[in-house]
Amino acid sequence: MIITIILLLLFLIVFIILFDYYMHHKRSGRLIDLIPGLPSIPIFGSIFLLQGSQEDIWHTMHYFADKIYPVTKIWAGPIAAVMIRHPDDLEKVLSSTKHNEKSKLYDLLRPWLNDGLLISKGSKWHTRRKILTPTFHFTILRQFVDIFIEESNRMINSLKDSKGPVIKNLVPFLSKHTLNAISESAMGISLHNFDTFKEQYRKSVEDMGRYFIYRSLSPWLYLDWMFALSPTGRKQAKTLKILHGFTEKVIMERKLYHKRTEGRYLKNIGSNRLIETDDVEVTGIQKKRLAMLDLLIAAFRENQISDSDIREEVDTFMFEGHDTTAMGVCFSLLLLAEHKDIQDRVRTEINGVMEENEGKLTMASLQKLPYLERCLKEAMRLYPSVHLISRVLSEDIKFQSYTVPANTIVHLNIYGVHRDPNFWPHPDVFDPDRFLPDQVQNRHPYCYLPFSAGPRNCIGQRFAMYEMKTIVASLVHHFYLEPVDNLKNLRINIDLILHPAYPLHIKFIPIK
Repeated sequence: MIITIILLLLFLIVFIILFDYYMHHKRSGRLIDLIPGLPSIPIFGSIFLLQGSQEDIWHTMHYFADKIYPVTKIWAGPIAAVMIRHPDDLEKVLSSTKHNEKSKLYDLLRPWLNDGLLISKGSKWHTRRKILTPTFHFTILRQFVDIFIEESNRMINSLKDSKGPVIKNLVPFLSKHTLNAISESAMGISLHNFDTFKEQYRKSVEDMGRYFIYRSLSPWLYLDWMFALSPTGRKQAKTLKILHGFTEKVIMERKLYHKRTEGRYLKNIGSNRLIETDDVEVTGIQKKRLAMLDLLIAAFRENQISDSDIREEVDTFMFEGHDTTAMGVCFSLLLLAEHKDIQDRVRTEINGVMEENEGKLTMASLQKLPYLERCLKEAMRLYPSVHLISRVLSEDIKFQSYTVPANTIVHLNIYGVHRDPNFWPHPDVFDPDRFLPDQVQNRHPYCYLPFSAGPRNCIGQRFAMYEMKTIVASLVHHFYLEPVDNLKNLRINIDLILHPAYPLHIKFIPIK
């Protein structure tokens, strides 16, 4: 028995050595090895450098991305990836229809999101994108803005309940409200009567991000059976039960609602003839708005998608639509708090627009806030919620002076290009005037990518901008913002979404 085990171990060691030799000496391996990269050792590559806390890994990745500019290779065991950040290189990937496939990294999200818009590829992605595009038609966006305004008012009232200055831990505070906004707009259901569940759902989303990072940095746990047997895998299974259970319950209730109303509120959805009177129904004191879920149910009724297809798209939008916006608002508020002159200028602009509309925000008034919009864009430059995109090349591409072969994983370093001094003078300075029209025209179009670009750009970018504008405008109109935790001390965790390693607080002082 002992001899058999020893022979198996020897065989495994020999196999790993031969496989590593093969990976580095075939054509693709030879081309990748010509690229400068992280220090590595045979068989294991750079995997030992990518251990430690999420904060340590973030620091390591960006230290080497800056040091080895602008193309960097990373070997994690037998898996090679190339990180790029030059706008010319980013454009070659993002502007093409050939390199639209997401990397295997995103497969780790499949237990939760399955084949939703974020992960799907080919004809399935094209079909889903086409079905979902009307969700962001101007008429439906106007309804979403109403949701954002109502949610912002709740946020204002919750702060004013303190009867004076209040210090808030921004991430959980904002996530609570952006989660409800996406729940109402994506699923047509308010979470205000489910505070305990809402916190449980938000925590579950955070946990899923941690499980993703845990597996992505541990190549040996790519094996599903090995991960499922680990303690983290068992915790993930419980978390998925919570997330999927909630989505399925909402879908079932929404389908029943349309069945009882004989589908009359679905007749014009998805067309340019969307009507503003019939897409709102008053039942008792509850107003029913059309949500993204309704559009998916309409497609289901026409046999375009299945029940599981509906769930994976709703899960995808719930995931992508609340955490990204919360972080965008979080860093915008922190930057305004630290730059009182800019905050005062934003407030003056907002107050002027509010006076014109009798103290109310509307979709039209949000379009009259160009300085606020420049501030939000600059905040997303410094702290892009989606800081990395990962794709698979469908054919060889030459990045700068290096040829990267087909089927290679390519990480697009959004955070890095947003702070590249070759394209952004004094890149660490918060300067909203970078986004004045003449400044934008003279800049490389692919050095600013908060919502990606090209065919797979973010379908909900207008949605996100309206939500961020509404929340920040409301808060700045009602409160002075004062810093508590300074951004110069910020430490970041490596994660799907840009997250601080420690809580970030801000003081809200009511304006009398």
